[in-house]
Amino acid sequence: MQQYREIKARHADAILFFRMGDFYEMFFDDAKLASQELGLTLTSRNSGGAADVPLAGVPVKARDEYLRRLIERGHRVAICEQIEDPKAAKGVVRRAVVETITPGAIMAEEWLDGTRNNFLVAVHPGEPVGLAAIDLSTGEFILESVEETDLEAVLARYTPRELVVPESHGGPFAGVMVSRRPDGDFSPAAGTAALIDHFGLATLDGLGIAERDASAVGAGGALLRYARDLQPAGLPQLARPQVHRPGTTMPLDQMTRRNLELVESLQTSAPGTTLLDVLDRTVTPMGGRLLRQWILAPLRDRAAIEARHDALETLYTDARGRERLREALNGVRDLERLAGRTAVGRGSPRDFGALRDSLLLLPDVLSALDGLGSRHDSAILEDVARGFDLHQSLVDRLRSTLVDHPPAALGQADSVRPGADPALDDARDMRDGGKQFIAALQARERQRTGITSLKVGFNRVFGYYIEVTKAHRQAVPEDYERRQTLTNAERYVTPELKDYEARVLGAEERALERERELLAVLRDAVAERLPALQRSAKLLATLDVVTGLADVATRLRCVRPTLMDDLTLHLDQCRHPVVEQTLPPGRFVANDIRLDVAERVILLTGPNMAGKSTILRQTGLAVILAQMGAFVPAERATIGIVDRVFTRVGASDNLGGGQSTFMVEMAETSAILHNATERSLVLLDEIGRGTATYDGVAIAWATTEHLHDRTGCKTIFATHYHELTQLTEELQHARNYNVAVREVGDEIVFLHRLESGGADRSYGIHVAQLAGLPATAIERAKEILALLESGHHVAGERLPRAPDPQQLGLFAPREHPLVNDLRHLDPNRMTPMEALQWLIDVKRRLGDG
Repeated sequence: MQQYREIKARHADAILFFRMGDFYEMFFDDAKLASQELGLTLTSRNSGGAADVPLAGVPVKARDEYLRRLIERGHRVAICEQIEDPKAAKGVVRRAVVETITPGAIMAEEWLDGTRNNFLVAVHPGEPVGLAAIDLSTGEFILESVEETDLEAVLARYTPRELVVPESHGGPFAGVMVSRRPDGDFSPAAGTAALIDHFGLATLDGLGIAERDASAVGAGGALLRYARDLQPAGLPQLARPQVHRPGTTMPLDQMTRRNLELVESLQTSAPGTTLLDVLDRTVTPMGGRLLRQWILAPLRDRAAIEARHDALETLYTDARGRERLREALNGVRDLERLAGRTAVGRGSPRDFGALRDSLLLLPDVLSALDGLGSRHDSAILEDVARGFDLHQSLVDRLRSTLVDHPPAALGQADSVRPGADPALDDARDMRDGGKQFIAALQARERQRTGITSLKVGFNRVFGYYIEVTKAHRQAVPEDYERRQTLTNAERYVTPELKDYEARVLGAEERALERERELLAVLRDAVAERLPALQRSAKLLATLDVVTGLADVATRLRCVRPTLMDDLTLHLDQCRHPVVEQTLPPGRFVANDIRLDVAERVILLTGPNMAGKSTILRQTGLAVILAQMGAFVPAERATIGIVDRVFTRVGASDNLGGGQSTFMVEMAETSAILHNATERSLVLLDEIGRGTATYDGVAIAWATTEHLHDRTGCKTIFATHYHELTQLTEELQHARNYNVAVREVGDEIVFLHRLESGGADRSYGIHVAQLAGLPATAIERAKEILALLESGHHVAGERLPRAPDPQQLGLFAPREHPLVNDLRHLDPNRMTPMEALQWLIDVKRRLGDG
């Protein structure tokens, strides 16, 4: 317990899994917490003190499942192992924490989502803000300088499971584990020293780090120290850091990512409704992760974007070559994580086999790549081909060492193939020859003694023995030595059997230990090649993404956009890539979008359900697709590169933050007005609807004027306020458009077609009728609308709540019964008296006479 207390004091913020034989034990508050979180029985033990110590434990074999549940609940767990053989220990067995597991420091494959990174992120407040990100499972290490206004957007791109911040930094971070470190760990000088030491460098100049990256270096050093604390055995999987600077990618804030449904659906139960769902034709886990990164970080550099377009065009125009490449890539496992896991000693024999099988596919990938006819037109594909490495020496070692199908864990079955190692073969021969030896010995002894019931057996207490029933003990030879007496039999050993026992009992252990040694040699070989393996994984991921995007472009009938440096945004017959997939073929109505210097603000009117929000979203998605390097679902697309896409489409309460729908709406609008520039694209839907009508119109009017006059950016503003259509009379670069509908009697048909000019009606009551409001409510709404439009005071004109069903109404939704009577009336067969009587009956039914 003294040993436990000393170790726990160094890991006070973690639940300590303290190894004791076949169990991990937890004591004191850790035991109480674990019993609550895991449903364990809370017991106690006497440790010589005045009171018993609370105790809870989990079996070593069941460790992973309990760990997973604790990590999912946001806890950190320190794993304390026995680091010496208990049989050889003099006194208390030596123990040490070999690993601390947190949500941001997970290596186990079954806990990770193969399609997304698991980033651990450090933030160093400053100007600019320094940010560092590490994925321990892939070895990625990123340093980034971020403008403070973009921090939230950049953090969302990484979606970290855990944040590391200075102790003095008190900013709120909801929904993520926060680990605080001493402020001194974040100093640029300390960061420089940590990076130089870890990567064995003389200076940081070779990493492309400049003076302006000082805060990022400080964050990187703090994160590296923290990661070392979590993984005391070392971090050989970490690649040299990549440096990202402001202005290279487009920050996408939370509302834009949410409103455009880039990687997460607004309707969480609806699969296939995000841009990622539609675009993801990748066949490798590395490609899936890279595609997600491309979507969340569209580029702003025209040359870099066009390099991606060149690669797509090469693959787009060579359908056969593209399919060959996809087939060659299919089957490549998660090379990045496999290499990282095996290099740090976490790989299973099956991981080694998966690594080997993936590397064996590389010659087919290279052959398919070389077969692309116009590959030389793409700098990206040329760079991939030049950097391609088949890792032949490593492949040869893996093939010559491993069996064809290695087991999931060492000892479950043989991992090393016969003939790979003479010492292992000898141990296995001894281990596997036991059955043959026993059978031969038993046959010889039966013949020698004449005892046909004699048998040779084994148990863990007495080892090997020859068993003879007591009825035959007179026939036992003199060289038999009694080992055990049973009720009806005697057990003996012979000099031959004792010699065999001495040799065979350790054979299985020797074989297992030798396999462990040979796999350790393989691990070192993988670790030596790790940087090259990580480079290969990046190249394969890039190939996978561009091949998948080219395939999507073919399936969705997309075109390569023409990029411009001005404010042009011309989309001919543009479509929403996600909505189109949910409709029957040919049902989606494409539209033209025109925004440029002369016409940079579109005021979009039309009824609900007409498609205004879809037009806004497909415009934003077209720009993001183009700048991430993909093709655009349109007939033609000319796009001036934008620095940001802002959206405000719909709103909701933030009850936890004490904000109403209108407050959320105004906060989002405020962020747009403060951060949008001339090169931004702003997409607004229904600004001001959360308050009184005149207030809403005033706010929407002022917002539009600000974006037109002060910001000067491309804007589409969808609204129900028809008063805003007057803005085109005073704003030089604003134009009215509407989404067309057709009236058929009392019904409307949504055409989803964008037309010039403003809508003259909102058709709200028609939409309410389509939504299923009761007929009485629809009828009353029409009456009130008529009164309002004629300038009447509604309260004084209210009709009875339950009008006579025979009463003829101006907006009666059903045919009056008298009309039906008239339709079936035949005057030619009525006498004058009958006709007069019919009229008297009608007046009586109407309550008039």
